[in-house]
Amino acid sequence: MSNYIVGDIQGCFDELQLLLKQVAFNPEHDILWVAGDLVARGPKSLETLRFIRDLGPAAKVVLGNHDLHLLAVSRGIHPVKKKDKTLPILEADDGPALLDWIRQQPLLQEHEEFVLAHAGISPQWDLQTARTAAKEIETLLQGPHWDWLIEHMYSNQPDIWHDALSGLERYRYIINSYTRMRFCFPDGRLDMACKLPPSEVTDGSLLPWFALPNRVKLEKTVLFGHWAALEGYRGHDVIGLDTGCVWGATLTLLRWEDKAYFEQAALSRAN
Repeated sequence: MSNYIVGDIQGCFDELQLLLKQVAFNPEHDILWVAGDLVARGPKSLETLRFIRDLGPAAKVVLGNHDLHLLAVSRGIHPVKKKDKTLPILEADDGPALLDWIRQQPLLQEHEEFVLAHAGISPQWDLQTARTAAKEIETLLQGPHWDWLIEHMYSNQPDIWHDALSGLERYRYIINSYTRMRFCFPDGRLDMACKLPPSEVTDGSLLPWFALPNRVKLEKTVLFGHWAALEGYRGHDVIGLDTGCVWGATLTLLRWEDKAYFEQAALSRAN
């Protein structure tokens, strides 16, 4: 049995299939860990959702910002964007079942040796705090009033964690940390504006969340996606797997057991 972790698929279904063929992925023995953003700018978001769902226990998924946005679109909170190729999901006969399946997915997945989250783990959190925070949002998403959370999650504030945060402010920080985070200020505050590669950032007060000197170190390696501009990041306890397939680069897969990386070049580029 092998554990394979794939970066942001974003509807790049054909590339995913070629990548899994490359490693002879067998759902009877192997597990595919998916770093969020299953859907959006690629051409086959519907096929991607169906495939991952049908893997059953052979797939372990975390939600990304595009997955949450799809839920918002499904409730009429936001319109369908032309550049997001998600309309076929909303029009499909099994669309409601797929959306319900998305709602059941967590923000955090955990292996004996690593944790997986779409954007990463807040530099202010230890592992137990990360677990508790994720569970709070997962419980709300899977409950009867989940659309209230989706409707009110859109805000960049608060930008720093306090144990005393409560209600909507607490939920927003948790969602932003797990699905949108890239840079932080030295005191741990989230910066939600900058999407550049770190090498192009001229503001010396901004650091990647994983590079903060006072980041709480976890007992496990953190695997994440979300940040295509990193072009993959391989630190000793943090590994980024979004290599921008949807933007014309590659889809990356990591086999955990021997730390082997596999790549599939994009077959097209999102408009």
